[in-house]
Amino acid sequence: MTATPRISPTAPDRRKTGRAASVQPAARATDRVLRVVGLGASAGGLEALEAFLPHIPSDSGLAWVIVQHLDPGHAGNMVELLQRTTALPVTQVKPRTAVEPDHVYVIPPNKDLALVDGVLHALAPSGPRGRRQPITAFFRSLAKDQRDHSIGIVLSGAGSDGALGVRAIKAQGGLVLVQAPATAKFDSMPRSAIAAGQVDVVAPVAELPVRLLEVLRNRADTPSLETRGGEMAAIQLEKIVILLRAKSGHDFSLYKRTTLFRRIERRMGLQQLTELATYVRYLRENPQELDLLFKELLIGVTNFFRDPAVWVQLRDEVWPELLAKRATTQTLRAWVAGCSTGEEAYSLAMTFREAVERLRPRTNFTLQIYATDIDREAIAQARQGSYPASIATDVAPGRLARFFVKDGTGYRVAKEIREMVIFAPQNVIMDPPFTKLDLLTCRNLLIYFTPELQKKLFPLFHYSLNPEGVLLLGSAESVGGFTGLFAALPGKSRLFRRLTALPHPALAKFPTDFLAARGGDPDP
Repeated sequence: MTATPRISPTAPDRRKTGRAASVQPAARATDRVLRVVGLGASAGGLEALEAFLPHIPSDSGLAWVIVQHLDPGHAGNMVELLQRTTALPVTQVKPRTAVEPDHVYVIPPNKDLALVDGVLHALAPSGPRGRRQPITAFFRSLAKDQRDHSIGIVLSGAGSDGALGVRAIKAQGGLVLVQAPATAKFDSMPRSAIAAGQVDVVAPVAELPVRLLEVLRNRADTPSLETRGGEMAAIQLEKIVILLRAKSGHDFSLYKRTTLFRRIERRMGLQQLTELATYVRYLRENPQELDLLFKELLIGVTNFFRDPAVWVQLRDEVWPELLAKRATTQTLRAWVAGCSTGEEAYSLAMTFREAVERLRPRTNFTLQIYATDIDREAIAQARQGSYPASIATDVAPGRLARFFVKDGTGYRVAKEIREMVIFAPQNVIMDPPFTKLDLLTCRNLLIYFTPELQKKLFPLFHYSLNPEGVLLLGSAESVGGFTGLFAALPGKSRLFRRLTALPHPALAKFPTDFLAARGGDPDP
């Protein structure tokens, strides 16, 4: 969610009290689940892979899938070259290849890869040559299939392929490792992945297998915090929440305990700590770890035009209906809550512009978008509007030409779109809301909140919207028991129309900051 790299130390310190014993390279990483590791490489990738594979033990229990940029017209001899470096079987993926542990699989030329229920599928490329992003495509598929067991490794390569894919892996609670740029023949891909702010380990390529196995072994040997549970775990969790609040000013006490424990476990594993009380002590002694944990809790997945059908319905149905009820010179207002690095806010602006341009006769409608997030670094990146070339995976060529300009090796959102959006740091839980809105989007944020907090937010969203304004939620979210406040629009998208209703009693219990905001909007 931020352009600032958060990198784990290259050589872990095992001298601290409470650290787990180091894993031997040949130790099996886990006996409970088959983990699939995606390795992305491009220019200079063959040398990196030849340095990586010899350090994989023969009984790690992991399956290794190599996605290398290959010449579409050249069959190549990747399998033969890599087989010389490892005792593991190396094979090229066929149309349907069941993944087995302790095997290495190589992408075929001129194909994309997808993983579905542990089966690899070789697919026709999803984009024209020069715009393909096979590493990002596979990492996203890997994240969806393996969820918090997903693992992505970015090696040497030119360009930015994989940068968006590692965000999908991190959003699911997976692991991301990157070859140290200084050791890569071509450092663009490693640097792009690090710039995405989603990297757990950066190390020379030969060290990456051992570092990965250490983390996985520590996890396998330690029962989950939720499993251990109990009163002491709850007390230690409260201490962590207090430390985070003192450091960041944000209160995570109303986040789901499952989410908190899972993200804390990730940080503990990377620091090779096994006891929650030891981690609390480590947080107190190392303020930089509090920053890393804070970033861990903020991780979310976002990209341009996520869930394409949603944006089609917005452009073709929702915006025209809202515009039909307004004077032709009126400014509409929208709020994107939890905007992360800005892709969703800019997508909203683009679909609005497209909808207005389709109107006949032409009109002078304008849209003011307020986009907010508690992550100040993400907000700073969003304001720049600069993104890697890999966004071509999600943005159609026509939109790239219409709404973006080339900016070095990537793209920058055109000025006319950037000027439609005001980005501001804001905590949707505690800070005053924006009001008199025609549209409010809050996607894939509520799933991390407790039911208690969700019950407070829906009346707040209702209050913020104009009569018949529209609320957009994430694909896994709904309005729950608040059908008296919102009615679902036709279709499968999570779009809801605001109903006319009396103020909900929950508003009276909302933070005083909200009650004080009834006189106006927060200062962006």
